[in-house]
Amino acid sequence: MDQTDSVVRDDVLLVDGRIASLTATSHTADQVIDATDCAVLPGFVQTHIHLCQTLFRGAADDLALIDWLKKRVWPMEAAHTAASVRASARLGIAELIRSGTTCALTMETVNHTEEVFKSVAETGFRAVVGKCMMDKGEEVPAALHEKTADSIAESLELLESWHGQADGRIRYCFAPRFAVSCTRELLQQVAGLARARGVMVHTHASENKTECALVEADTGLTNIAYLNSLGLTGRHVALAHCVHVNEEEMNILAETGTNVAHCPSSNLKLGSGIAPIAEYLARGISVSLGADGAACNNRLDMFTEMRSAALLQKVLRGPEVLTATQALRMATINGATALGLESEIGSLEVGKRADVIVVNLNNFHLRPKPADLVSALVYSAQASDVRTVIIDGKLVLDDTRLVTLDEAKTLKNAEEESQILLRRAGGSPA
Repeated sequence: MDQTDSVVRDDVLLVDGRIASLTATSHTADQVIDATDCAVLPGFVQTHIHLCQTLFRGAADDLALIDWLKKRVWPMEAAHTAASVRASARLGIAELIRSGTTCALTMETVNHTEEVFKSVAETGFRAVVGKCMMDKGEEVPAALHEKTADSIAESLELLESWHGQADGRIRYCFAPRFAVSCTRELLQQVAGLARARGVMVHTHASENKTECALVEADTGLTNIAYLNSLGLTGRHVALAHCVHVNEEEMNILAETGTNVAHCPSSNLKLGSGIAPIAEYLARGISVSLGADGAACNNRLDMFTEMRSAALLQKVLRGPEVLTATQALRMATINGATALGLESEIGSLEVGKRADVIVVNLNNFHLRPKPADLVSALVYSAQASDVRTVIIDGKLVLDDTRLVTLDEAKTLKNAEEESQILLRRAGGSPA
């Protein structure tokens, strides 16, 4: 996924956590991975995830966004404990690794974000993590309704503790939930602090028509215009969804270099709509991909998102508008660019971090052998085809076996904590 979209038939040499050579046939190595009949590519970079919601999978289905939040997701987030957040994060990371994602931008809930950082550190995953910020909303559960000063203070404490840890593998971002649940004061402070501290802002914007109407009624401005007026646009800002936008807002996104995190499966499942991705790309707007959370997808794999993103735009604008190559770039180097990490990850180039995945092409749904490798990866490959995952030069999935997580323990712990959490939230355990 370099600038010329090269497809190279050779060996990849990894040394001290970085890519040392892409023509490595003459070299020797301490460990050799046989990738015959496989594709070796950069790990996927997801730019919108909620690890804290992995335990909510299947517990908030068939609702529109605002009802989904108020009736199911917010009560479950309010019921989280440190133990359940930890179990949720580890389950989500395991699924992400198994399906080839090596880096994610993740928005957590209001409480217990420290557990997500610990889980990222322990599993060898790469992530930009933010504590959800919410200081507004009459129907927000008390456990999630913060005082503005407390939200800012806790966010800064986490930034000081975790930003840049694990040799840069772990980073912090400010994560105000969305304009509906954040005061103007909080959003303005976040805008200033993010620029002063040199960190990202990750928030939701224009996902749902009801959300857009609420913001406009409250502020007199459309959603993205309102965020822009507060300084919450720019190269360091990732806006999840951006489904319902007008001409002025598209111009703002393009002129400010703001990043759009497209979540096609989530938008479909919540009935939110189809984002105008072909138009964004034509205007030079940065677009990357995310699965969103297990509560509204319900999968976390990038293969589903690549395929869905491409197919939806074809329905809207014709079969040529979003190619397989564009979809794969959205899943890799575009995601790295959105996180400001394009010089470190997102493509297989000498000197970059060794975030590498191996995808098995020797399966029925990938035969006969593809004439167009990229097309096969986007339209035919599945999460279960991922065989090996390396992050920062370290194996985290070895021949489909999780290395940094105990699979049985992770599943058992997630199951136990989900049952307890559902009871605390007033639901019924499955």
